[in-house]
Amino acid sequence: QALIVESGGGLVQSGGSLRLSCQTSGIAFIYYTMNWYRQSPGKERELVATISKDRNTNYGASAKGRFTISRDNEQFAVYLQMENLKPADTAVYYCNAVSTTYSDRNYWGQGTQVTVSS
Repeated sequence: QALIVESGGGLVQSGGSLRLSCQTSGIAFIYYTMNWYRQSPGKERELVATISKDRNTNYGASAKGRFTISRDNEQFAVYLQMENLKPADTAVYYCNAVSTTYSDRNYWGQGTQVTVSS
């Protein structure tokens, strides 16, 4: 059974840094594209960053130049290093695993809260 668990959220001052972690189990991790999304109250969920099984990365406009996504295929984990955080980054951050071989295998974690104070 697939299990996606995020950690590393918390309260940080504007300009600070956080590193989010996403631990997976029960999936063939190396065959999954891994994504970080976020959602603020009253807003739609938005894509923050994505990393392919070959470690190709893409970022949403709000993350470019400040956030870095990475993955450890031996530990079945993905990370999001966030620098120069702003109050607008306050959101629940979700880890998402999408299979590259089975279209119906798309898994989400419960999310981790990131709050950036001004």
